[in-house]
Amino acid sequence: YNLGRIGSYTLAGLCAGFLGAQFAQWLPLEHPRMIAMWVSGLFMIALGLYIGAWWQALAQLEKSGAYLWRKIEPFGRRFIPVKHPLQALGLGLVWGWLPCGLVYSILAFSLASASAWQGGLLMLFFGLGTLPMLLVIGATAQSLTRFFHKLIVRRTAGAIVVLLGLFILLSPYLQNNVAMSTQYHCH
Repeated sequence: YNLGRIGSYTLAGLCAGFLGAQFAQWLPLEHPRMIAMWVSGLFMIALGLYIGAWWQALAQLEKSGAYLWRKIEPFGRRFIPVKHPLQALGLGLVWGWLPCGLVYSILAFSLASASAWQGGLLMLFFGLGTLPMLLVIGATAQSLTRFFHKLIVRRTAGAIVVLLGLFILLSPYLQNNVAMSTQYHCH
């Protein structure tokens, strides 16, 4: 199941990175990567505000994803009940397309990479990184669900994601300041 899910993430990352590369070639922009990083950072901030229940604009994006999911999900039913590893793989391949704001945010980074291979690798490692938590959630679903529905937990997680988005937005400026500071101290 998880191999299929991670495979779907990787395929989505390949596609997003490829699209990012096409946009970078077609758009007459001076700094396409910088613009892509801005889009990624702003998306992360929107995701953090959504997770923290401060601003629900991403609900529309998830609704769009839900429309696509309604078209894909019936294929997943063909693999239930899972009686064989290939059925689990097929179910995971379908389930990897389930609408999820966190997946969308990493896909934004894949798009910003402007490389199919980098986008695919980013989503591969995202999928591998989610594996331990999903295994734990599967084993302790009921108690963790109650924990994650607490407003303070959602607000804390949302604030962390907003800070990550701000870091992404500010990182080019921070890098320039560090480089200038290093040049100043080295001379």
